[in-house]
Amino acid sequence: MKIMVAIKRVVDYAVKIRVKSDKSGVETQNVKMSMNPFCEIALEEALRIKQSGLASEVVAVSMGPTQCVDTLRTGLAMGADRGIHVESTAALFPLTVAKLLKALVEVEKPGLIILGKQAIDDDCNQTGQMVAGLLGWPQGTFASKVLLDSEKQVATVEREVDGGLETLCLDLPAVITTDLRLNQPRYATLPNIMKAKSKVIKKYTPQELNVEVKSDIEVVEVTEPPKRKAGVIISSVDELIDKLRNEAHVI
Repeated sequence: MKIMVAIKRVVDYAVKIRVKSDKSGVETQNVKMSMNPFCEIALEEALRIKQSGLASEVVAVSMGPTQCVDTLRTGLAMGADRGIHVESTAALFPLTVAKLLKALVEVEKPGLIILGKQAIDDDCNQTGQMVAGLLGWPQGTFASKVLLDSEKQVATVEREVDGGLETLCLDLPAVITTDLRLNQPRYATLPNIMKAKSKVIKKYTPQELNVEVKSDIEVVEVTEPPKRKAGVIISSVDELIDKLRNEAHVI
């Protein structure tokens, strides 16, 4: 079975985000970029499935500008067998990404697609669900545990919901999106980083996949959250009650 994993290049989680002066988005020039943390978890899970003997190949897919190749190389260094880069300079929104993944599925014929549940830049949490809908495949979102049965061709997905844990049984092929507690991604070792340089990355364009890149979302304005007011130290319970009643108006 082949597993396809979608990975996204985003601003590194440790970087302090700066909004552009024209409020059209966040600053990405001269900013450290890395693989989306949820995508790292998705790739790690695919690699563990392969190591257990339940998959024969892991294919990493990334979409965006030329620099996405660096993110793919990181995925290849972690252990993916080969990469696919859909090159596009235009902004790619979830529905377009889902259509591109659907087109790649028709080419690659994977038995399982694993994605991070969301990207930390736009927090859309939509692509996995949209891919499953376009393909007509069953989906297990926010997975905290994944078990595969190669004989029965089913995947058992445990997911966290408000009321506790929910267990789903999905017929393969299927789409799974990963939550934070699924696993701890591995670090790429130096020998694997060197090996990744010789692994194949196939390039496509949206036109070659017969997908029209269009913006179905308009970003009106991006602003920083308001700064929090400084806290105050109170000297007594009576003062606390007074502030809650007369200033916060919560009692």
